[in-house]
Amino acid sequence: MSIEVNSISKSYGNQKALDAVSFSIEKGEIVGFLGPNGAGKSTLMKILTTYLLSDSGTAFVSGHDVMTDSKAVQLSIGYLPEHNPLYLDLYVREYLAFNADVYKVAKSRIEEVIQLTGLSSESHKKIGQLSKGYRQRVGLANALLHNPDVLILDEPTTGLDPNQLLEIRNVIKNVGKDKTVFLSTHIMQEVEAICDRVIIIDKGKIVADKKLEKLISEGAEQVIEVEFDYQVEEQLIAKLENLTAYKNIHDMTWELTFVADKDMRPSIFDFANANGLKTLQLNQKNKDLEAVFREITK
Repeated sequence: MSIEVNSISKSYGNQKALDAVSFSIEKGEIVGFLGPNGAGKSTLMKILTTYLLSDSGTAFVSGHDVMTDSKAVQLSIGYLPEHNPLYLDLYVREYLAFNADVYKVAKSRIEEVIQLTGLSSESHKKIGQLSKGYRQRVGLANALLHNPDVLILDEPTTGLDPNQLLEIRNVIKNVGKDKTVFLSTHIMQEVEAICDRVIIIDKGKIVADKKLEKLISEGAEQVIEVEFDYQVEEQLIAKLENLTAYKNIHDMTWELTFVADKDMRPSIFDFANANGLKTLQLNQKNKDLEAVFREITK
């Protein structure tokens, strides 16, 4: 496993930030780490990067114990924190050269990460002259500089415009082919575009850990649009099992909301047959990750 977390807990005074959190991530996975503000995301990332000690539990990155082998952990990860710390008076290449010396990597790697993160046009400038989006690119370039096995990215797309978002998405997806990427974000579209798997944390506990496609498809709430061949009275529609909300969109067309573990479309067919109706159209509306996130953390 590239990342292994076993019953990690952390408190700040009387507030429990993490409560016996456990999960594991294999090499080549790109995993989105989601949760409301204050759920414990940044705390866990700081523990995995050895910036913070846990109160209990164990965690390993690339086989190295974050508690007892912090130096090896630091060498095996590339970390982009939420508040990207940069030396604003240094030029881009100068900053990356400084960090290349720290990591003892070849100077040729500097040009590679500049190309990889799309910094070529801005690399002659001081970091303080860059926009917020380009500063994020510098942080990502620095995280990739020593070619780590694991990338831990806390809000990596903060401040990027739509074009930059697409470029950085592609960078993360490309490097994720042979690395482990663990990223947190509040932008659900980013997770849907980049990640294979989603872990959701709420009030310090893991409340979901599934492949993205499965998480969206298995959500309890289903919204189905159905058109019958005849106008149906509201009182009859209300008798459908597991129905939580309904709306008459137009004449014979209804939007029906169910909460059920099973697919409710066969039940609608049975309902129509039992009442002498035909279904002219039957469409299940696709849910997105944002809707699932609200259901799980509300």
